[in-house]
Amino acid sequence: MRTFYPSDSCSKESHLNSLNPQSWLQVERGKLSSSASSSAPLCRESFIKVPEPQILPHYKPLDYVEVLAQIHEELESCSLQDRSSLYLLQYQVFRGLGETKLGQRSLRSAWQEATTVHEKVVFGSWLRYEKQGEEVIAELLSSCGKYSEEFVPLDIASYLPVTSPEAASVKVKRSISRNVVFKIEQERIACDRRKIASLSAPFHAMLYGSFTESLLDEIDMSENHVSPSAMRVVRDFSVANVLIGVSKNLLIEVLVFANKFCCERLKDACDRELASLVSSMECAVELMDFALEESSPILAASCLQVFLYELPESLTDERVVEALTRVNRSHVSTMAGKASFSLYSCLTEVSMRLDPRSDRTLSFLEKVVDFAESDRQRVLGFHRLGCTRLLRKEYREAEEAFETAFNLGHVYSATGLARIGYIQGHKLWGYEKLTSVISSVSPPLGWMYQERSLYCEGDKKLEDLEKATELDPTLTYPYMYRAVKLMSEQNAEAALEEINRILGFKLALECLEIRFCLYLGMDDYEAALRDIQAALTLCPDYRMFDGKVAARQLRTLVYEHVESWTTADCWMQLYEKWSNVDDIGSLSVIYQMLEADACKGVLYFRQSLLLLRLKCPEAAMRSLQLAREHASSDHERLVYEGWILYDTGHCEEGLQKAKESIRIKRSFEAYFLQAYALAESSLDPSSSSTVVSLLEDALKCPSDRLRKGQALNNLGSVYVDCEKLDLAADCYINALKVRHTRAHQGLARVHFLRNDKAAAYEEMTRLIEKAQNNASAYEKRSEYCDRELAKSDLEMVTRLDPLRVYPYRYRAAVLMDSRKEKEAIEELSRAIAFKADLHLLHLRAAFHEHNGDVSSALRDCRAALSVDPNHQEMLELHSRVNSHEP
Repeated sequence: MRTFYPSDSCSKESHLNSLNPQSWLQVERGKLSSSASSSAPLCRESFIKVPEPQILPHYKPLDYVEVLAQIHEELESCSLQDRSSLYLLQYQVFRGLGETKLGQRSLRSAWQEATTVHEKVVFGSWLRYEKQGEEVIAELLSSCGKYSEEFVPLDIASYLPVTSPEAASVKVKRSISRNVVFKIEQERIACDRRKIASLSAPFHAMLYGSFTESLLDEIDMSENHVSPSAMRVVRDFSVANVLIGVSKNLLIEVLVFANKFCCERLKDACDRELASLVSSMECAVELMDFALEESSPILAASCLQVFLYELPESLTDERVVEALTRVNRSHVSTMAGKASFSLYSCLTEVSMRLDPRSDRTLSFLEKVVDFAESDRQRVLGFHRLGCTRLLRKEYREAEEAFETAFNLGHVYSATGLARIGYIQGHKLWGYEKLTSVISSVSPPLGWMYQERSLYCEGDKKLEDLEKATELDPTLTYPYMYRAVKLMSEQNAEAALEEINRILGFKLALECLEIRFCLYLGMDDYEAALRDIQAALTLCPDYRMFDGKVAARQLRTLVYEHVESWTTADCWMQLYEKWSNVDDIGSLSVIYQMLEADACKGVLYFRQSLLLLRLKCPEAAMRSLQLAREHASSDHERLVYEGWILYDTGHCEEGLQKAKESIRIKRSFEAYFLQAYALAESSLDPSSSSTVVSLLEDALKCPSDRLRKGQALNNLGSVYVDCEKLDLAADCYINALKVRHTRAHQGLARVHFLRNDKAAAYEEMTRLIEKAQNNASAYEKRSEYCDRELAKSDLEMVTRLDPLRVYPYRYRAAVLMDSRKEKEAIEELSRAIAFKADLHLLHLRAAFHEHNGDVSSALRDCRAALSVDPNHQEMLELHSRVNSHEP
């Protein structure tokens, strides 16, 4: 079944690894011979150099649960004006946790809660940038008659109040003429004295005060740098209070004049007219300096909106960068109002992804620090500033920034201080610094031990890395280091086992690269080819060995050392690996087939299914879009469009595409999509018969055994839900006949519902024996055995995939039943430390409530509601716990 998983594991391409297998130096020159690697020793100490873990430029508080809870509490009571900044902080917390989708939701909340047009512009543009590549979704929605107005450029002027004319209070003297003529060079412009006087206090003083001009019928304005044309515009505006058909250059001149003579209504009108003319990057660049110099907020905000709307490309224009960096506080206030910190936070985020070392990034970060209004904002600014300074090798400045962030309470900044100490030759100081951090925090976090391991050797280093993995099994560096060390000790099997531990649950590019190098050292070119093709599937432009070599080049060279497959061979290999639930192997075969196969649409679609199973949603969506581009027919294209819409939460529109496809041609994939979307989205029990009918129609259409097995498996699931166990069993058995291995799980469920737990257990055991990736199989088998065997299976699940939350919840519940409340909470806390999961937080909150610890329960409730604000059970628990708070 298709599932959409958030993951950052597919976005590591910008952090290239420092790998340098010396026996493969010929690769960098493109001169590898067929015996080049086999002539080298199996492995040397320097065969692979594991890069130091990156110091992440994110906000990483010691207790993210506490911070999320504080934010939620503040959101409950703060003014409307403060909500956006709190959601921005929430975004930064989720960024530090690697929760991309949750971070985007926080940005959306900031945009929705914005109370000023400047905030709307900043957060709307930021969201548009974060959702790059999703333009196709808006296009598909519009083809279904559903239009989205989100993140379109705003009419800035309509959000800001118009300067109203003041009531005239002119006392006319009998001797003063009603009209006045302004002489400019040789031209004379006749004006209504009263109308001109009403434009501003200076004009009123000039024309009706004690100045000489009040006695004159003709006033020479030639020395005031205003043209006759501009003065006529001023005259017409004084009468009609509108500007009609005035050219851009003339508006600029009039606005300067209005500023000089404090004509606020005239300035406001010019400001609005000029803003309406900003329609391109060139125009925005041209007018921004003028807008800032003349303090024209509407024009400045309109120019800024163009800059932000074109992110990230606009930041490659030096003129734009200069306009955004060489500004003082007054200019920024004119341009962004109270959204100054948010603006430079957004610009920093984009710039760091483009080039964290650049002068542009440094300038934006300095602005972030300048406009920070709270310690939490200053922490983020100084920590990120330290990261950029460190990358630029500006060690003294980096140390100052990290020190400031650390003193403000951001303990994670100690990593920067320790690295700088090490660079300056103070390795022991770095070790002692991290030791001090570890001893001062309870409980310590995985990154602390990982960082300290950099400053020691031998057994001490390995002990720290083991502790790091125990506390946070998602950290990649410990696995990589241990694997390379084992390889250097000629223990190839143990090295592979170590790196496979993390690749079993986290498809990280840097770990694939390490395993690729390990296989090269073992002369296993087929396995090396598999990994490099999987890496290229995740990131087509990936570069290896510290960015020195394109992975495509290495793939070509390795490919020369393996036996070529025909198209038939590839399909047989794909069928074999798919049946064995070898998802990485299947990805590799599909990559190879795409190099030559004409049926690219089908292959890209299969690729997307695998990537979703491997928790790489961004790469999966890219593959789906490629499937659409390479569809061989209209009815096939409509199916892929339907999946794109379904996978992005637009189920009704996805169903609409499936029906359109069927109207053109009855096909397996169109019926399958319709059945799947209906089964997943409909709460009506009567829809089951429709789903069954659709799946039966799908099975009547031509398709390969891989997909027929999936359809039979899904049909079995529907029959189980309808309590038609015999029909379900038939479906699962038929699916197994075409080697759809996952059908063992469905058949086990049928056995269990027939009260045959032993048969269910045996069925899951068969799945475990066949499948390569079987953490889910162990988890499911645990339901069909006694408590001790279940405990053993769930311990295996945690070893295979520590991100699965059910085992922690089960163990915690068992401990709670045994009245071991403290141990139960510790079990949940162990996982919460590295995974922000709603269910874990919910259960821990319930345990705290049971123990009478209201404040801890309330903290967990609030943090959980930050993860999912609309979770009904969580809302009920929060309400109940909140009522007990004194």
